[in-house]
Amino acid sequence: MLERISWWQARQLFQSTKVALVPVGSTEQHGPHLPLGTDFLTAQALAQAVAQDLNIICTPVVPIGVSEHHRQFWGTLWVSPETFRRYMKEIAQSIASHGVRRIVFVNGHGGNNASLQEICRELRTENIFAVVWAWWLDPEVQRLTQELFRSRGTHAGAIETSIIWAIDPSLVDRSQFEPAARGASEIYATSRDGAQLPLDTIDFSQSGATLDPREASQEAGRKIFERACERLKALVRWLEQAPEESLALKPHLS
Repeated sequence: MLERISWWQARQLFQSTKVALVPVGSTEQHGPHLPLGTDFLTAQALAQAVAQDLNIICTPVVPIGVSEHHRQFWGTLWVSPETFRRYMKEIAQSIASHGVRRIVFVNGHGGNNASLQEICRELRTENIFAVVWAWWLDPEVQRLTQELFRSRGTHAGAIETSIIWAIDPSLVDRSQFEPAARGASEIYATSRDGAQLPLDTIDFSQSGATLDPREASQEAGRKIFERACERLKALVRWLEQAPEESLALKPHLS
């Protein structure tokens, strides 16, 4: 991991790899049973596992993101989308200054996705090819979670509870599963007549959770973590092998 090596070692790593991973998440409520750092801890664990296996760059984790919609729950921290976009874009630019211009934002928080997608498009105009990878949105991971659980909620539900349980069992408070389930919502966010309503989490979930964390298990979490690592490795290998012209911004049509 980049924070654990010297600049001397970093020089060799930057000169020998094409891809850098940037784990990013949030510090926000995840019900009464999971830690505030759930999103960034998951992103960090996945990115570090893959970077170590493939011997590629992994930056320190970015632990605070776009989370104002959880503001009524104590301990939640956030920055504005504008601040987040600028900060993440400049991290990518600093990586590119060392010669690595293919970047994966390993994202653990859904509220970050829109901002990260925006800057990826901007970075491409600077000949930096960046992509956003969110483990719970990967089709193979989704297929696995559909096999493992009846419920589909990711935010502090069985899926997210299981993966944190696999990463660090001490972070899961099983005594709070019942209160989390009692106050959970059936879906994350609320829509009406085709419109996504600009509501905070407290408007539809009293515990902060989605669906039922009681379905969670450490074994299920291990399976999800392993499948997610496989999928992230596949993305990295594709980026490593992709021809430069296929990633570069195309010129105007003649």
